Amino acid sequence: MTLGILGRKKGLTQIFDENGIVITVTVIEAGPCTVIQRKTTKIDGYNAIQVGFGAIRPALLTKAMRQRFEKLKLACLRDLKEFRVSNVDDFAVGQTITVAGFKPGDSVDVQGVTKGRGFQGVMKKEGKHGGPDGHGSGFHRRPGSIGMRTWPGKVLKNMGMPGRMGAEQVMIRHLSVVDVKLEENLILVKGSVPGHREGLVVIFNREADFESRFKQEAAPSIEAPQPQEAPV
Repeated sequence: MTLGILGRKKGLTQIFDENGIVITVTVIEAGPCTVIQRKTTKIDGYNAIQVGFGAIRPALLTKAMRQRFEKLKLACLRDLKEFRVSNVDDFAVGQTITVAGFKPGDSVDVQGVTKGRGFQGVMKKEGKHGGPDGHGSGFHRRPGSIGMRTWPGKVLKNMGMPGRMGAEQVMIRHLSVVDVKLEENLILVKGSVPGHREGLVVIFNREADFESRFKQEAAPSIEAPQPQEAPV
């Protein structure tokens, strides 16, 4: 999985492009995220960085988590997420990842948890037709018979049944970034993304050069003073 950023879904709106065409976009408040840990192949078996998002009062965290942020001298953060990276040395603990790395036209994948629908029947949950609508029919919205005849004489696997619907982790792929508002930490993504308002989402950027946009600049080299010749 590629590098990304955490954010919260704010809702849907419409904007107009340069040709006056209406585009439906989802507004996401993304970042700023702080790098709180680096994982390497030598120690952990893979290269990744762990980032945090969303301020939270220290009293709401466990003692272990509070001590972890105190040791790093960072503000307490609510949500943590790991991202695989190709080179850990490009990132530093305490570094901030913002929407400045996103550009209009970038292809992104957005992951979130869908809205919970509670316990639902087979017509809403599985899209089944149900029975006749006549008043004399005693079979309307029930699942009906699910068994088989003598052969194979069993209920097939993955039979759609009533049950809990929604509240599942879903990823929508190949969405396009329409606009980025740096001052407000907002990303406008074309189309809809899973989840309710203020729900946590993860935006994965599919662009090949996305990691390099956050690469730490090397410290400027200081040249040693050249010895001066003694006056004749």
